[in-house]
Amino acid sequence: MNHLRFQGLVLTTKPLRYTPAGIAVCEIVLQHQSTVDQATIQRQLSFEIDAVAMGETANWLSSVSVGDTLDIQGFIAPLRQSSTRLVLHIQSFQNGNATPAALV
Repeated sequence: MNHLRFQGLVLTTKPLRYTPAGIAVCEIVLQHQSTVDQATIQRQLSFEIDAVAMGETANWLSSVSVGDTLDIQGFIAPLRQSSTRLVLHIQSFQNGNATPAALV
């Protein structure tokens, strides 16, 4: 099972673009900070991750701003079929800085 629920701060956004097939694509970079328990030790996490959304989710994601906190649901996969670079593929999100209607 490849399912990820994730919270992050929007660091950068790229303009909405379209594939040759006309599918909307939105790319962002998120920063995540948290504390997790690992082997009875608290571990501080702080990292950045590239994320991408497609279709209607991309249209909604293109309206977020740098500094917004997003609750994301999606999966991890290679950026492209032959790539070894992993990215977070956003399937749905909620903007913590907006009204609940931002849930996609």
